[in-house]
Amino acid sequence: MKRAREYDGHSELPAKARRLSKVDRFSKLPNELLIRILTFVPVPSLLLCQRLSKKFQRLAVDSELWKAAYYKNFVLPRASRIPGIRDTTATSDQLRYSSRLSKWLDDGHLVKNGRKTNWKQQYRLRHNWAQGQCAVSEIVVAERPPEPPLLVMMSHGTIFTADSISGLRAWSTTHERDLIASAALTSSTGVPQLPTSMAIETSDSETGNERVVVGFDNGVFIVYELRKDQRAFTALFEHAPSTNGMLSALAYSSPYLLTMTEDQLLSIYVFLDFQKPSVPLDAPRLLYSLRSHTVWPPVSLSIRTAATSVTAAIAYALPTYLSGWTVGLQEMRLSLDGKLLESRLATAADQNYQTLSGQRSMSSPSTRASSPFPGRSREPTLAHMPSNSKPTSMSYTHPYLLVAHPDNTLSLYLVKSNASSLSIGPGSRLWGHTSSVSGAHVGMRGKAVSVSRLGDELRVWDLEGGMASSANRRRSRNGELSVRVQPSKGLEPSSDSAEEKATQGVGLRFALQQRFDDSAVSRGWVGFDEQNVIVLREKGEGSQALVVYDFT
Repeated sequence: MKRAREYDGHSELPAKARRLSKVDRFSKLPNELLIRILTFVPVPSLLLCQRLSKKFQRLAVDSELWKAAYYKNFVLPRASRIPGIRDTTATSDQLRYSSRLSKWLDDGHLVKNGRKTNWKQQYRLRHNWAQGQCAVSEIVVAERPPEPPLLVMMSHGTIFTADSISGLRAWSTTHERDLIASAALTSSTGVPQLPTSMAIETSDSETGNERVVVGFDNGVFIVYELRKDQRAFTALFEHAPSTNGMLSALAYSSPYLLTMTEDQLLSIYVFLDFQKPSVPLDAPRLLYSLRSHTVWPPVSLSIRTAATSVTAAIAYALPTYLSGWTVGLQEMRLSLDGKLLESRLATAADQNYQTLSGQRSMSSPSTRASSPFPGRSREPTLAHMPSNSKPTSMSYTHPYLLVAHPDNTLSLYLVKSNASSLSIGPGSRLWGHTSSVSGAHVGMRGKAVSVSRLGDELRVWDLEGGMASSANRRRSRNGELSVRVQPSKGLEPSSDSAEEKATQGVGLRFALQQRFDDSAVSRGWVGFDEQNVIVLREKGEGSQALVVYDFT
């Protein structure tokens, strides 16, 4: 039995602990005030607010909250790096968030009237890109390497593959990774043909169908249309065989088609009846052909359309004396009625070196910066000297020309093209890879993806503005210009049922959600869109697979 505590009447009684009030006055505030308060909460805390209650779970996913967070973290930093975009007279609130369509730059399509955007999903997508976080899976497309090699391209969430064994196929990049359609690559007479190049229409289609052009070793090219509702390919036009040889590269932007043969013949065609949906096309009209003897692979073709003109361009490697290799660019400017306005050439060769062709275009300025002191030349730093090794891949999306090299580096060139001149700026070297870079691709907003030769290192680059800005040079020194993709662990291998083995045996619908060997050798092709990065990988036993990095 416990003894009662005696009280002598002099000492003070022990203070009792106060009970906290259980009244939640904060949650009783109107929803408008709560949302206004949550606008000042950082994103990590905003995610925690979703766990407090059902009410806060509903408020914390409000579209306007994530729209403001998206603008602050992804649009405003880009605007501050572009000269002339940032308004220095604006208040800090205006710089933090703006609802004006012009202030959203290339993301303006997300805020257009009539479009419903899931801003939280868009934020998560851009955050995963910035951090290099993604899920990874495989689509096995060939049990053995075809001859010629497999061709791969991606557009609007669809992967197109073409090879001599399985023909032309279209795959979905959704989580199912299923086969949409396939077609045998044969001529109109039924003779099998060997695909050597492929291009996807870059202009927006009003019908929602995708058009793809496949070039062959005998000079033939065929225009196909993918009808997703019917899950089938339809051949719209087949060009007759040509004596100019194999088609090595293509670019397609309706109604224009740009072709390149193995003997360096560049031709541009126009389809006059391209607006007719899902019907056979009439034979295109050949506008112009140019032949060169100084264009070395790899090459990159592109077509740009403007209000008053069309520009067809070819970027290529160019051997030089002493310095090894450089890059060249040729443009054909055409009027909308097909008249050639100008054909011009530019190279990035230094003024002290001469190309093997012995010619330099007068429109190609020297890449060496002028010295601030008369009579004294300024030696370029190592960061501003592009690699002299032979390029392994080349990707040109105006104004960015990105070249990959086997010495673990990339070279970035900025192209200046207007109505009066064409020039290629000084090349800048990009470091980050720890092995030979076999493939690189530059796309929207200066975003680029590169892959190492072994396929075990994938990096995402933010090249907007080039290396001329002090902000990008600082980011490059700090290692912030690129981020290495870190895929999450693959799912467990699927069961070896008889039905799955039978599916794998036919070579179609290989949606394999399983681990893959990082030591497998990659052929180096890499492409991406807003949500996925696709890398072509060759397994050690000879099979080929498309590795899908999903950032959603």
